Amino acid sequence: MKTKQIAAQLYTVRDFLKTPPEIAQSLKKIRAIGYQAVQLSGLGPISESELVAILKGEGLTCCATHEDSDMILSEPQRVVEHLQKLGCPLTAYAWPAGIKFDTLPDVKSFAKRLNAAGKVLHEAGQVLCYHNHHIEFRRLAGKPILEIIFEETDPRYLQGEPDTYWIQHGGGDPVEWCHRLKNRLPILHMKDYTVTTENKATFAEIGNGNLNWKRIISAAEAAGCQWFCIEQDTCPGDPFDSLKQSFDFTKNHLCSA
Repeated sequence: MKTKQIAAQLYTVRDFLKTPPEIAQSLKKIRAIGYQAVQLSGLGPISESELVAILKGEGLTCCATHEDSDMILSEPQRVVEHLQKLGCPLTAYAWPAGIKFDTLPDVKSFAKRLNAAGKVLHEAGQVLCYHNHHIEFRRLAGKPILEIIFEETDPRYLQGEPDTYWIQHGGGDPVEWCHRLKNRLPILHMKDYTVTTENKATFAEIGNGNLNWKRIISAAEAAGCQWFCIEQDTCPGDPFDSLKQSFDFTKNHLCSA
């Protein structure tokens, strides 16, 4: 992994992205930390042209986005047009809003819709990924739901955006899932996992938790990962401080250059 492949998931600082001036200020702070790329998520209203200008001004690459779940499934052409305006070829389905995972037919029907949406993006030269949480690790027909989703979709039309924290929280193995998604893993969500004094699982800065990052990064690189995106859903203090801690650890301990 190279330093230029490390991205910040903007959902981490979503409380500081409500207006265009806040977005500009936040992106400046993220670039000052050392990040050269970001994944767009959690932003307030802003035009694509203004956002692109801010990113360009800070020297930041938009490596990926998260788009509205319903829009991906129901209006994928709108997603295509949005990504084209951003100059970004990669997005992810972030959360199965309103989707039932009760039965195998439910999951197969959902996978069919993802596949259809991904085909629209693929034909426009773009890539749709699936971002997991822990809920996809409930088992149906003897398999985790996440496994069924990928089995029921064409790799050309649906790639993976595995989230290390949620894989661990669901009882999976982040390293194994990187292996499973070989040639189907353009972006990894780096999110560390720890336990509080109240014995509850929670998020941590990279290097402050329990995940074996050297093994995870090695497996992700072997699978063809292009972007290593740092995210922290909740932070103990200033989320920019958490992003800096994670970036510094990743750069100093996990990067080859």
